[in-house]
Amino acid sequence: MGKRKIIVRESAVQSIAEVAWFIESKGMLATAEKFSDAAYDAIEKLANTRVTHAVCKEAERNSLGLKCISFKKKYTIVFFESVMEIIIHEFIPSKMIHW
Repeated sequence: MGKRKIIVRESAVQSIAEVAWFIESKGMLATAEKFSDAAYDAIEKLANTRVTHAVCKEAERNSLGLKCISFKKKYTIVFFESVMEIIIHEFIPSKMIHW
């Protein structure tokens, strides 16, 4: 199975950390760690070269050629996909995407 290089932009890293921090602030330390691990595992699965993803349905991100994938039905991972690499641009709550 071929793998592409994955680049995660700082804004996406901060978003994942903010969600984990919020979960942790509620006293659920193990859950926060599991969330972070699951988010990065989902990002790592994008590296498979045999899978291509659909472009975002939102007009603004679609015009930029960005692709979207849902994570746990509440979050969206927004990324750019090329033959050699995946660049993760955003990790945002799905309700922040306006159709």
